[in-house]
Amino acid sequence: MGNSKLTFLLTERRRFSGQKPDANVAKILGQADKLPILNSGEQAQLERHVSILPRRWPLAALTRQYDAKDAEHYSWLRADPAHVRAEMGVVRLLACGDLGLTQAEADELVKPLKILFGDVGFPLSAPNPSRWYLMLPKESKLPEFPSLDTAIGADIFSQFPADDTAKRWRALLNEAQITLHNHPLNAERIQKGLLPVNSLYFWGGGILPDQVKFHAERIKTDDVIIKSLMSHAGLKQQDDGDGAALVDCRTIRDWSVFELEYLLPAINELKSNQYTSIVLDFSDGAGFEIKTSQKW
Repeated sequence: MGNSKLTFLLTERRRFSGQKPDANVAKILGQADKLPILNSGEQAQLERHVSILPRRWPLAALTRQYDAKDAEHYSWLRADPAHVRAEMGVVRLLACGDLGLTQAEADELVKPLKILFGDVGFPLSAPNPSRWYLMLPKESKLPEFPSLDTAIGADIFSQFPADDTAKRWRALLNEAQITLHNHPLNAERIQKGLLPVNSLYFWGGGILPDQVKFHAERIKTDDVIIKSLMSHAGLKQQDDGDGAALVDCRTIRDWSVFELEYLLPAINELKSNQYTSIVLDFSDGAGFEIKTSQKW
């Protein structure tokens, strides 16, 4: 481990706004190397640590393979359960994916949608309550839908590209929203104070890539997308061994938790030469590198 780098993936810096770091940590960060600002967003952040060939991010196919082991011969598009709210001239995407559905509830909601999408030759399935999939012929041309983290809070229809390939998908989404609006399960959810599943969000389309390669040898994460990438790369999570390490801390919103559980122990390991440096990679594109050569 003597010549390896430890990288922490972190959420955007504004999530830690108003939270003061420990005095020693503040001093260390003040003397750390400030890295060039890079592209923001979760996908751009992962692209800094993972190489995919061909150079496209077909996350639907990768997570489908992780969920169901049947992604090989088709193209896939995520069609995740979503909640939208109609406002002045827009239909705003407020939640998507994990809406607290059980598998039985997901199966009930998918039943009428299977007919809708099946009629156009795109079978719909929900092997996981939070992750729904459309199966398409391998040669299908799909619109480039933005990644989910950039779409949340935006008008769902503004996420469609302005070309002819998007027209069909706009129409399908309109029909799906009507079908879900009329589903009795949503009336039950509203009575219980739960968000109704009144839309879908399409994203991540494509076929399985030829190659996935991580720039680190050791990866630690609870994220399904990273786990799917690891599975395709033939990697397993491991804490021991040599080589660069990548630790996913993007779900942490309390800076003191990150300090106590991750950063301070890592700094001690850096002092004992277990790592050559520590990198903090924020999803807004900012980054800092801590080295023993810096004056602490």
